[in-house]
Amino acid sequence: MSNPAEKPEVVQLPAETPAAAPVNSRRAAAQRVREARDRLTSTSGTRPAFDTELLRQYAQTRMSASYVVMLLVVATGVLFGLWMQPLWSAAWTVGMLCIHAAIIRNCAKFLAEKPSLAATRKWRTRFVLLDLLYGLCWTAILIHPAGLDVVSNTMMMFLMLLVIAVSSMLAASLPIAALAATAPVTAAIALNFVLAGTFDNYVLALLAIAAEGYFALLAHRLHSTTLATLEARAEKDALIGELEQAKAISDEARHRAESANVAKSRFLAQMSHELRTPLNAILGFSEVMKSEIFGPHTVPVYKEYSADIHNSGVHLLNLINEILDLSRIEAGRYELNEEAVSLVHVVADCHHLLKLRATSRGITIHEVFEQGMPRIWGDERATRQIVLNLLSNSIKFTPQGGEIWLKVGWTASGGQYLSVKDTGSGIAEDEIPIVLASFGQGSNSIKSAEQGAGLGLPIAKSLIDMHGGTFTLKSKLRIGTEVIVTFPPERVMSALAPMAEEAPPLQPENATVPAEEKRRARNKPIMSAGTGL
Repeated sequence: MSNPAEKPEVVQLPAETPAAAPVNSRRAAAQRVREARDRLTSTSGTRPAFDTELLRQYAQTRMSASYVVMLLVVATGVLFGLWMQPLWSAAWTVGMLCIHAAIIRNCAKFLAEKPSLAATRKWRTRFVLLDLLYGLCWTAILIHPAGLDVVSNTMMMFLMLLVIAVSSMLAASLPIAALAATAPVTAAIALNFVLAGTFDNYVLALLAIAAEGYFALLAHRLHSTTLATLEARAEKDALIGELEQAKAISDEARHRAESANVAKSRFLAQMSHELRTPLNAILGFSEVMKSEIFGPHTVPVYKEYSADIHNSGVHLLNLINEILDLSRIEAGRYELNEEAVSLVHVVADCHHLLKLRATSRGITIHEVFEQGMPRIWGDERATRQIVLNLLSNSIKFTPQGGEIWLKVGWTASGGQYLSVKDTGSGIAEDEIPIVLASFGQGSNSIKSAEQGAGLGLPIAKSLIDMHGGTFTLKSKLRIGTEVIVTFPPERVMSALAPMAEEAPPLQPENATVPAEEKRRARNKPIMSAGTGL
């Protein structure tokens, strides 16, 4: 029993990192140029697209909170109407509602327009002026002409904090507008407290200024959070765009590859017929001339030339067959004609076919076969092609006087394996992926006098993969190469055990045949047996 074959450690070729570096550098340079252009064209130091989106959020927030602002204005007007002159409070309420209506109308008009750089600057200035007017109107109602007392101070602070909080939250997407709406109110209230000249009012003035700073900082943080969200969404959209572009390029490349593959298949199918037809004539006539069937040549050299023509035609025909087999395998059109195959018998036949070639080169082939091995379920033609490719490669790259070992046996898992080991020049470890690729040749193959197309090992590996087996290549320079091919246990056809029970008798033991039937059977002619006569 032999050990199970191990898969070869195929060395992966290093990725082309130098090609990726220019791509990253170009992407970083393009991003820096885009950021510089955005800073030059922006009004707030951010990208123009972000300025427009921030203004849209500002307008949407203003419109969504319009009823809350109206309720606050009406409640403040009613409160001051009970405390101050009702007519003046009513006029303030109407004026405040008109300003609020103007803000809402401009927000709706901005959302309906198509965004542009010039329009963004215009609307930004307009919103800031409207918020400034909004804040000045609040200042007019909060700074009343009556004297201040404890109750009025508390009410003024409460209303100021409420107005600043609402304005800061509504205009957080536009910090300068929030500052324009809240700074006049805070400045007027603080100045009013300071002019009162008492310690308590000084404390209230400081609290008013501190509240303004706190809400301004809060609005700035909200603006930064909104801007970071917009940047993240823009990066996500850019990444999705790049992925879609890469997918489109990949789909286009795949379509081109599929079209090229179809064209290659059609070309090979057509050229196989176009090449084989004249090759049959070349091989047939050259063999007739080589064998001198119609008489000897007048010039003996012609016989040698005929043999060379015949050998070249056979080599070209084999090459065409290999290319067609590889193209069918890659296209998934190679179908296995599975049957019961004796691996030992196939290997022995292939050895017999190539024995003369090995003997002419002074190469000794040793056979190490385990006896009594059952058949495997597989394609005999594919199995024979695997053995011929491996054995012919070993003969090709083994020097004169070398040795080749052919081994067939069991694997530890219950499958069967084939091993072809030679004492050739070997393959470098970094060239193993090359020789296993289509049309790949190692340095020894290129330097060798017998150059091939580099299709033997790839075809053998593909065929054994179709059988569900493994292909292992082990090689060392100046020592030799060993290729181990294994068939899985599922393809081994074990012999059926004999039946323990005896076969039933043809006639019942106690059956009696009448004497008349026996006499009729003896008198029946032999030639009429089985004819129904």
